Amino acid sequence: MTEPGTLLVGCVQMRSDLDPGENLRQCLRYLDEARTAGVDLLIFPETVSSRVDDPSRAPQAESLDDGFVAGLAKATEGLDLTVIAGVTETHDDRPFNTLVALRDGQRVARYRKIHLYDACAMAESDTIAPGDGPVSTFAVKGFEVGMMTCYDIRFPELSRLLAERGADLLAVPTSWVRGPLKEEHWTTFCKARALENTVYLAGACQTGGSRVGLTSVVAPDGVIVSRLAQHEGLVTARIGRDALTAAREAFPLLEQRRFAISPEITPHPTAD
Repeated sequence: MTEPGTLLVGCVQMRSDLDPGENLRQCLRYLDEARTAGVDLLIFPETVSSRVDDPSRAPQAESLDDGFVAGLAKATEGLDLTVIAGVTETHDDRPFNTLVALRDGQRVARYRKIHLYDACAMAESDTIAPGDGPVSTFAVKGFEVGMMTCYDIRFPELSRLLAERGADLLAVPTSWVRGPLKEEHWTTFCKARALENTVYLAGACQTGGSRVGLTSVVAPDGVIVSRLAQHEGLVTARIGRDALTAAREAFPLLEQRRFAISPEITPHPTAD
């Protein structure tokens, strides 16, 4: 049973298989484990339905009304929890990298990754279409949840906009790629986005192979309250309204910004 003013968040760290059916079976096992543990919000990694390192994800793309999403949605019927999962969504010649939120058999929210990983000699935009958001929140038992995906975390404007729109928790499914200092980058961004917006942040990560793991839940004061290293598993953390209130009273950051000194924001010249 959920304690008043709190939410039990679960994050899954796993390595997706090339077979979407096997990935769904893995997710259903974690869903059952989370249900038993009393989790209110369960977050799976980015593109958990398929292998993100597959050179072309288009053949694995599915409609949000069929396949993996339909199977996971059906498994939530009658359960008192919400699930967030990353999938590859059919779209023209390049699919979207999409997050879905599912509850009691229905899709309650959807987010298409905006910032694609065109960095460090990789080009996600070669095989994935840039998304359009939406940048919005949805409620889970009195807490407002906003969604971002992996590389999005490097762009503070997105998390700030979600905070402005009422987010208490940022859910950040990811498939963070290994590389020089990349583990430090991930940890730093998780702490910074939570701290500068006085929100909780839950990052659920792919692991194994070229992925770093390091699934983390961070409090509004920037402290990591739960974390996994590189092994697969489920980690939980109870987030609380009292901690949010205390952080926001101590540092009322959203109220104190000086818009007169804000920089002019213009689109990147290569933006799609």
